[in-house]
Amino acid sequence: MADRPYTLLSCGMSIDGYLDGTDAARLLLSNDADFDRVDAERARCDAILVGAATVRNDNPRLLVRSAARRAERVGRGLPASPAKVTLTRRGELPPSAAFFTTGDAEKIVYCPTGAAGDVRQRLGGFATVVDTGPAADVDPAAVLEDLSARGVDRVMVEGGGTVLTQFLTADLADELHLVVAPLFVGDSRAPRLVGDGCFPWRDHHRAALAGVAQIGDVALLRYALSDRFCAEHVTGEDR
Repeated sequence: MADRPYTLLSCGMSIDGYLDGTDAARLLLSNDADFDRVDAERARCDAILVGAATVRNDNPRLLVRSAARRAERVGRGLPASPAKVTLTRRGELPPSAAFFTTGDAEKIVYCPTGAAGDVRQRLGGFATVVDTGPAADVDPAAVLEDLSARGVDRVMVEGGGTVLTQFLTADLADELHLVVAPLFVGDSRAPRLVGDGCFPWRDHHRAALAGVAQIGDVALLRYALSDRFCAEHVTGEDR
């Protein structure tokens, strides 16, 4: 396999495996202490990747929140926050989204040839648009290879479900941080953690559980998904 960044998947779900509810308001699946943990993970990365639906529906800023962590990055000659990356098939990305308008780090959009021209016109100078070729879907492996060529050594994938499914079924994840919130959604119309697919980790090949931590009222499950798993960054609860 060509060079690719170390790839960490980070997400939260309800006890019954949903990423969100069906109401207009975003369902909170974490707490302040866990948000701070995620912030620390972001600060260790070179890029944060989400799908276009997440950009549209959640309007995330994808910035390092802690002033001390931003200062530490700047002191190392890095942008205050990692680069932001998104994947889109149709190019339906609003230039007013916080993804594009907040932070000084580079913003990169990967999309097929059929959408690339419209995306460049719509976004103007807000982002670098990378044409991924004639295929209708964006190949996540090709995205990681391109990010590696751009100097990205560690990328954090934060969802949504379609993107998580793509990376997991393609066996491109090295580590998974899965936070379980103490609630049920109970509505099959809500988005699930992943969709249908052929996943490498099944009954005959189980994922390795590398750590479990209680963070307030949520549980963090940490899985090693490849032999590149970085075991050196372990929280006190994991030990």
